[in-house]
Amino acid sequence: MITLYHCHAARSFRPLWMLEELGLAYELKMLPFPPRVFAKEYLALNPLGTIPLMIDGETKMTESSGICHYLGTKYGPTPLMVGLDEPAYGAFLNWMYFSDATLTFPQTLVLRYSQLEPEERRNPQVATDYAKWFLGRLCADRFTAADIVIGYALRLADNIALAKDFGPNVAAYWQRLQARDGYKRAVAAETLAGEQQNVARRS
Repeated sequence: MITLYHCHAARSFRPLWMLEELGLAYELKMLPFPPRVFAKEYLALNPLGTIPLMIDGETKMTESSGICHYLGTKYGPTPLMVGLDEPAYGAFLNWMYFSDATLTFPQTLVLRYSQLEPEERRNPQVATDYAKWFLGRLCADRFTAADIVIGYALRLADNIALAKDFGPNVAAYWQRLQARDGYKRAVAAETLAGEQQNVARRS
């Protein structure tokens, strides 16, 4: 059984969505955010204290886009992956890495300097500058695992109020991603696990 450690709306949503698209059985373990502060016992499993953590037998992984690549490769064949023999293979890998290395990075700065830092440390200029930087780098393509990892960046943008600035193509692309059954199942699994976690915490 694959186990995925997840926080609501965190990067771990990428492998959660990938698991649903692949139809794989998994156990979802919800943690409070950030787990390194609010779930100290988690550090025994992942000393970094970051999310996600996926455990598949002896395999442990912490990088969300890498987990998607692993799942698609190990549990394929699947059209979610682009093969070595396909002309789009290089572009596929580029988008897989781009999703975190380039695309999500500015969003974390927007989130930090507009919401997470104490009021006196917030910096609206940093948030505004990086919001513009993020919005200049979006693009759409056929649905693969790359769309899952890029799609999470759009979900995060929606959560931190950047989606209002999406151009029409990006907005339409984001609507199409949200309409996928796999996406809806991942959101439902996240919501249900979060509700169960809240009940357990109150008990």
